[in-house]
Amino acid sequence: MCSERERAEQEAEAGGPTHTAQRIPPSPGNVAAMKIRAAVLEEFGAPLVVQEVELAGPQAGEVLVRLHACGVCHTDMYSASGVDPSGYAPTVLGHEGAGVVEAIGERVTSLRVGDHVVTLFSPQCRECVHCRSDKTNICLAIRDQQGKGHLPDGTTRLSRDGEPIRHFMGTSTFAEATVMPEIALAKINPEAPLDRACLFACGLSTGLGAAMNTAKVEAGSFCVVFGAGMVGLGAVAGARLMGAERIVCVDLSADRLALAKGQGATDVMVGGPDAVAQLLEMTDGFGADYTFEATGNVKVMAQAVEAARMGWGLCTVTGVAGKGETLDVLPRWLITGRRIAGSSFGGVKGRDQVPQLVQRYLDGDIDVDAFLSHSITLDEVNKGFDLMHDQDGIRSVIAF
Repeated sequence: MCSERERAEQEAEAGGPTHTAQRIPPSPGNVAAMKIRAAVLEEFGAPLVVQEVELAGPQAGEVLVRLHACGVCHTDMYSASGVDPSGYAPTVLGHEGAGVVEAIGERVTSLRVGDHVVTLFSPQCRECVHCRSDKTNICLAIRDQQGKGHLPDGTTRLSRDGEPIRHFMGTSTFAEATVMPEIALAKINPEAPLDRACLFACGLSTGLGAAMNTAKVEAGSFCVVFGAGMVGLGAVAGARLMGAERIVCVDLSADRLALAKGQGATDVMVGGPDAVAQLLEMTDGFGADYTFEATGNVKVMAQAVEAARMGWGLCTVTGVAGKGETLDVLPRWLITGRRIAGSSFGGVKGRDQVPQLVQRYLDGDIDVDAFLSHSITLDEVNKGFDLMHDQDGIRSVIAF
């Protein structure tokens, strides 16, 4: 899943979330400002308000996308709750979007009108020191302004009655349309249904990438995935695609464990305080070659570390813990060879690798249909939060 901690770090680097946004003047080009409907976070802890706002046309290096679908992700609910230390309001939430390019600004070279795209909260400029390295997917190009709720030039394209509304994670996809940097859009095969493709904008890619990019699961290995939400199920699928021999999924929900079986889990286990002991028994006392944590619960994170194999086990953490929570790890777990890695967006370099993952879905390698639990309208966005809170299904998708 996307990392609120990273956004908090961006805010700290930028001087905190109190920075005053500026609205860009109307576009002098051929794209006039338009009225769109969007779900606005007016105040923390309150329901989102679907209303009409103004969206200015794309500036240089930017793209106007007409959204067709958007997943409702835990990160959106987390930010709306007010516990996100980097949160701000008002803002248009949403980041798991897919749509069609409607207009482009000057100096846009990789996209054209009519292209189908997936939105990327984690951009890829292909030029910064991080993008040129195969060690990370965390692009530095627009990190500062994105953390402030701005587009790269330090302004916003969203406004209401002349007052700016800040962007969320550089995306703001709980809306009929959005303007985003070219480097934060992945061009995909137009044959992919957009209500499925949008899931690759965050949760699904995070899980797949955790296994395929961060951990680089080896064929024939023993893997354990803690958590069977979108990210955890993606990690199960990723481990299967990498050729893992045994994949154990641990969760509290029987329904979700059944879904894990469908994604390639060879074994399932109801979570609890005895989970590590059971896993050690399954591995002759050594532990798993690879473990994945996808819950955000720090106690489960500790279990994932302890369940990793003595000597070479790798624990990959994708879940986002609550504000102020810490992970307690016994040093002897590390001294005896266990390792811990964090994974943001599954180490996926979005513009290059999201289209590849979408193609694997089209090729039949990834079952995306099983993740789409509810189709809702923009007016029902708060229902999407309620369904998530009740753990009703895996993903609600807004259809525009």
